[in-house]
Amino acid sequence: MADMSSGPSDVAHNPAPEGMPEPDPGFNNIILTGFMGTGKSTVGRLLAQRLHLKHIDTDKMIERRHGPIPRIFEEQGEDGFRTIERDIAKELTTDVGYVISTGGRFMLDPENVAALQQGNRIFCLVAELAVIMERVMRRRSSRPLLAGDDPQSRVEELMRIRAEGYGQFEAVSTDERPPTKVVDDIISRL
Repeated sequence: MADMSSGPSDVAHNPAPEGMPEPDPGFNNIILTGFMGTGKSTVGRLLAQRLHLKHIDTDKMIERRHGPIPRIFEEQGEDGFRTIERDIAKELTTDVGYVISTGGRFMLDPENVAALQQGNRIFCLVAELAVIMERVMRRRSSRPLLAGDDPQSRVEELMRIRAEGYGQFEAVSTDERPPTKVVDDIISRL
């Protein structure tokens, strides 16, 4: 079961309107994956509201439990951070009724995919390089993988490396679309 301890929560439950039964959607959870800056957190929150589901943001779960992600990378390295993500994936296997917004590499880890693919709908949010750069540069300091003098080259390299992994999931474009339209698109595919 997801951690629902007190304090700032990354889990929000949106019950069905009064008098209406909770729907049986035919899947346990909806998982949003994709490169950084594609809108997973924003779309996830809105999608959960629309479907009357709970929302989990795995990066926020990690930060609440272990501190800021840049500090985790600094103290434990990327390997330590990925181990924490695997622990979260295992924990989420028992949860039902969530929209789960994952970190950019979360669903590229075969262990996480093995843990979460059964019974869940997985969508990969995608965007063009220029759109991603505009979005991620607003919060560059909170993104350890963009450290250095040439973040665009780093983004291009990571997008190239991760393309095949993201390609295993159903793609949903967020380019030039407001999050509400992306949510409409995902709902139409359920």
